[in-house]
Amino acid sequence: MQPVFLTAEWRNLIMANYTIAPDVLAPYVPAGTEPDFWQGRCYISLVGFLFANTRVKGLSIPFHRNFEEVNLRFYVKHYDGEQWKRGVVFIRELVPRHAITFVANTLYGEKYRTLPMRHSWLQKGGQLQVGYEWKMRGRWNHFSVLANPQAIPMAEGSEEQFITEHYWGYTGLKGGRTSEYQVEHPSWRVHPVQSYSIDCDAERLYGPAFAEAMAQEPLSVFLAEGSGIAVRGGRMLKPEA
Repeated sequence: MQPVFLTAEWRNLIMANYTIAPDVLAPYVPAGTEPDFWQGRCYISLVGFLFANTRVKGLSIPFHRNFEEVNLRFYVKHYDGEQWKRGVVFIRELVPRHAITFVANTLYGEKYRTLPMRHSWLQKGGQLQVGYEWKMRGRWNHFSVLANPQAIPMAEGSEEQFITEHYWGYTGLKGGRTSEYQVEHPSWRVHPVQSYSIDCDAERLYGPAFAEAMAQEPLSVFLAEGSGIAVRGGRMLKPEA
């Protein structure tokens, strides 16, 4: 088991989930993995949340402890010879700090982009309002929900459980290599969503194929309360024979 590289809290995660044709994802599937389906559907998820109390190898970096992230991801699985590992692959990750983008892209081959970002959380009148915004080409995009402030456990075998309980990350690198890392967190509770609003320039951020999928109404939108998390250091998958 790899040592812990990063600890943080992921809080108030909004997730909008869309179906997409597997062939659209084929160029993005890292070597050694394959798409993971739920009830025959291939998913992409737009996810907004807050990183809080972030520490890298136990160290707190000034001005980089608390920040927003919005990402687009899909789901894969990898067989390591003994078990299937269920993981995520990121199409794009938005953050408001240039240093985070530089380190992630340069050292780890990730796909971060830096944009101005902000968030709002408000509980009022029996509703919990959570929203994330990012500014691109002079215009604020947003992703927000109104939800029940009372969180409830996820149902066993539910779509929410499938989306949130992929505990591995996979990154396709140059030369057909694949990096694998592990994310640890407890099972989350969810706040039932009453309504949502999404304004995302998906074509400029992710390209026309993803924009087409995201032009449809999402199959589901939910709000997970989040928790403390730990990310273990990565390793390279062995090349396939």
